[in-house]
Amino acid sequence: MPFNETVREYLLLQSELEAAALRTLRSGWYVHGREHSAFEVELATTVGAAHAVGVASGTDALELALRAVGAGPGAEVVTAGNAGGYAATAALAAGADVVVADVDPGTMLLDPESAAAACTPRTVAVVVTHLYGRAADVTALRAALPDGVAVVEDCAQSIGARTADGSCGSLGDVGTFSFYPTKNLGALGDGGAVTCSSDEFAERLRALRQYGWSERYVIGIPGGRNSRLDELQAALLRVKLPHLAGWNARRREIVAEYARAAEGTELVLHPPAAGDVGHLAVGRHPRRDEFAARLAEAGVATAVHYPVPDHRQPALTVRVGPTGAEAVEQACAEVVSLPCFALLTDAEVEAVCAAVRRCA
Repeated sequence: MPFNETVREYLLLQSELEAAALRTLRSGWYVHGREHSAFEVELATTVGAAHAVGVASGTDALELALRAVGAGPGAEVVTAGNAGGYAATAALAAGADVVVADVDPGTMLLDPESAAAACTPRTVAVVVTHLYGRAADVTALRAALPDGVAVVEDCAQSIGARTADGSCGSLGDVGTFSFYPTKNLGALGDGGAVTCSSDEFAERLRALRQYGWSERYVIGIPGGRNSRLDELQAALLRVKLPHLAGWNARRREIVAEYARAAEGTELVLHPPAAGDVGHLAVGRHPRRDEFAARLAEAGVATAVHYPVPDHRQPALTVRVGPTGAEAVEQACAEVVSLPCFALLTDAEVEAVCAAVRRCA
């Protein structure tokens, strides 16, 4: 049982994807052309933001978004410590200091009160990750934070997710997206984007992704780089985007099936909440490694998202906020991910469920 198999999407949409690729190759325009412009408009519409700015990767999206809201040397960025280190890496690349806040033990999402307690007069932004496709409560986070602290949404795992206040990527000051091939909307390569409804931020982001140019060959904004979403990837993403809602619904079904299978076992795996998109099917088990080994013997692949808290990464210099990171530590010790992608067959889902019932 594969953990993921991205080739299935290609085979499903083979003729459309190949036609889009050929159209782009024959256009003679390979950077920031019509496909790229059209995808930015379509993505902004999907998210419910005024602007979408394509960039080269989800990590670039985080770094440039943080730079756009003022992160740099002397500034601090607060983030949860159980989301793979991506936000911390981006903040450190921008020159900011990183403070780790704790998460809610139930949802494993950033705890607003812990984030607020971690803020100091040097804090310019809080990164909230909609982890595993679970939509965080950005409204509650905003209410808890001091005035003037920007909210950067990490939507790499949550494109299409919603709360009562709107779609992920439209709730904070800026939203960041990854189109890594295993994402709910995955390219056939790498790519990312930043969404916002501020004209000022959008203008700054468009400059930052192209060397910081204020005009051609004139570097007017510090911290810029070459970070372009490839024209070919934009064309391929345009083919996939209309399928996103259906694929998200299927992922939700899969997570719900696993949750039912886990009932009465030691595996704690909650069904998706309203608005979640089920990027990953993540449960918690008190003996995670033993459970994963039993599943492997049953032919079911698993993964761990993520085993090492940010503040224990050997090469990341971050500090833990005043509320500590106990829930982060516990989550990283127990989480385990089951196979979850939209084109899993019913038979494959049932095989995973059967293995969970036997092994958990």
